[in-house]
Amino acid sequence: MSGSEIGDEQITSGNTDTAGLPAPRSLWVETAPAPDRRGRALPTEVEVAVLGAGIAGLTTAFLLARAGRSVLVLEAGEVAGGVSGHTSAKLSAQHGLKYHSLTERKGAAAAALYARTQSAAIDWVERTATELEIACGFSRRDSFVHTGSREQLDQLRKEVDAACAAGLPASFADDIGLAVPSVGAVRFTGQAQFHPRRWLLGLAEEVERAGGMIVEGVRAQGVDERGVQQVRTTHGTVRARDVVVATHYPILDRGLFFARLEPTRDLVVSGPVKSEKDRISGMYLDSATKHSVRGYESETGPMAIVLGEHYRTGERIDVEARYRALAAWAREHAAVRTVTHRWSAHDMSTVDSVPYVGGYHPTAKHLWVATGFGQWGMSGGTAAGHLLCDLILGNENASAALYDPNRMDARGAVELAKANGKVGKHFVGDHLRAAVDRTDLDDLPAGTATVTTSGVRPVAAYRDDEGTLHKVGANCTHLGCVVAFNNAEKTWDCPCHASRFGVDGSVIHGPATRPLPRL
Repeated sequence: MSGSEIGDEQITSGNTDTAGLPAPRSLWVETAPAPDRRGRALPTEVEVAVLGAGIAGLTTAFLLARAGRSVLVLEAGEVAGGVSGHTSAKLSAQHGLKYHSLTERKGAAAAALYARTQSAAIDWVERTATELEIACGFSRRDSFVHTGSREQLDQLRKEVDAACAAGLPASFADDIGLAVPSVGAVRFTGQAQFHPRRWLLGLAEEVERAGGMIVEGVRAQGVDERGVQQVRTTHGTVRARDVVVATHYPILDRGLFFARLEPTRDLVVSGPVKSEKDRISGMYLDSATKHSVRGYESETGPMAIVLGEHYRTGERIDVEARYRALAAWAREHAAVRTVTHRWSAHDMSTVDSVPYVGGYHPTAKHLWVATGFGQWGMSGGTAAGHLLCDLILGNENASAALYDPNRMDARGAVELAKANGKVGKHFVGDHLRAAVDRTDLDDLPAGTATVTTSGVRPVAAYRDDEGTLHKVGANCTHLGCVVAFNNAEKTWDCPCHASRFGVDGSVIHGPATRPLPRL
């Protein structure tokens, strides 16, 4: 068992031996304070209700509000404080080694259409930020997918050919200008990076200026589609002609998205670089290790943002150890002097690596969804907002079939079966593991957590550093899988469908909408 894997033993909370790492907090959230939009009374009826104030939801709301629709945005947390505020914030049409595989699977026309929608999203952000004077640090950068393995060079050259055929500014590069082992790269010119929360706070202001309403601290719990749609929330019910579910992981099970999405997390660390000569000018992704690097110009000087240590949400691993490993890599390869911020990025991938954007299920007429952006939600979520706006307004959009959430092919069915095999393995195995664990919680040391059984009920227990024991039911309130402890962020994470809960049981991420019961 590697040092970052965890067996059946108690899990430490990670408060010790953190190699000088700060408490988890997002650079984007910390550097962009926002007004408090909690405590606002909900309207009884609107034309469009958007669930989720991330990049897909706010882009949709902004476009519809500008088109004259009455719009309500409901956010369980705070604007751009969830997934969109916990990203590396690359705004790029280069989505890993995307275009060769996409061309083989769906054809050259589909690959070109995907490229156009993603590139158009970047251009729109640039134009709109300029028009609205949103100071979000938008800047054009070259983007590289590189490799240190000569065995991958042929794959990279095929990607260059496919990307060029799709109309993208791609070329092969021998030198990438980063201190990592590299023998070649796919280079895209004219991509971009920005400050995602400043961008989204600017969009939120424009939504309100156009007559829309944004309410924080309200969690949607369900949607009744019969007749005029009704959104049930923790603060009452709202009627809406159209409802957009942009909650990252769709909260309604009727589209079976829980069976068609693969949830993963990546860790992110950032901090100032050692000297001016270490300033990072491009955006980088290692095709083998999945380490991602980009620069950021802070008020105090150049910084590096480094992402890596990919894992499936809810795996029984030592997340804190993985943060330490990522920090060490960042110091060696990105010249990070000290880590000042760290956070985690939450991603959902579809079986064919194309997002689901459109009608929620085959018979839905006014219920819409946007999800499955993989690691590329900044361009993908922006493109989704434009497509959803067109669908709601009844406008033609050539990309509707490409992103249709209800598409399926034979290859996708096989991949779907494999993904759900993992879910079944976790459901059975984790229940068995909890059943045989008979930890006496009175003896649970401070700063540790465990999943055990009380009678026949799985219990998730965490004793904080002050000695207080927190006990909640260990069965996820979505579909009943057993949660696992994330010792870096002090959360209970579901390995089946990526719901996340606080140590008090409160919902942090869906698809769960109900908290874990306190015991």
